[in-house]
Amino acid sequence: MGPSSLRTAGLVEALVELGHSVADMGQVVPVPGPALEHPNKALKALPAIAAWTAALAEAAYQISADAMPIFLGGDHSISAGTVSGIARRAGELGKPLFVLWLDAHPDFHTLDTTTSGNLHGVPLAYASGLSGFQGYFPKLQANVSPERICALGIRSVDPAERVALAEAGVTVHDMRAIDEHGIAPLLRAFLERVAAEGGMLHVSFDVDFLDPAIAPAVGTTVPGGATFREAHLVMEMLHDSGLVTSLDLVELNPFLDERGRTATLMVDLTASLMGRRIMDRPTRSY
Repeated sequence: MGPSSLRTAGLVEALVELGHSVADMGQVVPVPGPALEHPNKALKALPAIAAWTAALAEAAYQISADAMPIFLGGDHSISAGTVSGIARRAGELGKPLFVLWLDAHPDFHTLDTTTSGNLHGVPLAYASGLSGFQGYFPKLQANVSPERICALGIRSVDPAERVALAEAGVTVHDMRAIDEHGIAPLLRAFLERVAAEGGMLHVSFDVDFLDPAIAPAVGTTVPGGATFREAHLVMEMLHDSGLVTSLDLVELNPFLDERGRTATLMVDLTASLMGRRIMDRPTRSY
């Protein structure tokens, strides 16, 4: 129901108002795969999510040929497919793919390390090429280098993820770093890296990046998230950079919303990324 809520909240209309040509491609439909058994008995819906990952990876690859795709998802497990599909496209173009992960959680578990069994906790690890997915998730045709990932707004990390993130070399800016330094310098440094390498930038936006006081419609709320203005600043800086080539919008649960205000906020934030501004400012040149 999350994608439907974003449509109802006026996502397409907001983008058209900004002058963009928009085609709603509808729902991705997976082909059911074989039954899968894994030693980690906590895993939930493994065959279904493996099938979704394959379908989304192919859809992401195809649509990114001549458009900037915006993927509307349920939980964050969709990014296993979207990021890997965009990585394949970037590889064919000869460009490095960078990922900005806006989330309370790094989602850097493997199938072996997750104790909850919730597979929205594994997509970034899978798309990075970490071991432990072979024979279960689709074979990667390309992966994103962990050194080109920035996880911003993190405030809930499991011990196994903490070790894996450090070993892989992912840049992690938790909420303490944002409190100490401000969100703008941290994001600016990452964008400068993307620009210096001539990279493509995929942004994966989880509702729980935001503080639940302003965005209650998520099943994994963690207090102390990004404020209204911090979130808009991130989106405005991303627009000014001109570097974003694809976007995920995930984890919106309308059954937990309050008169649609989280869906409306997500649409407004997307509009900021896509060019809505209060006053004209010179676009940053890289």
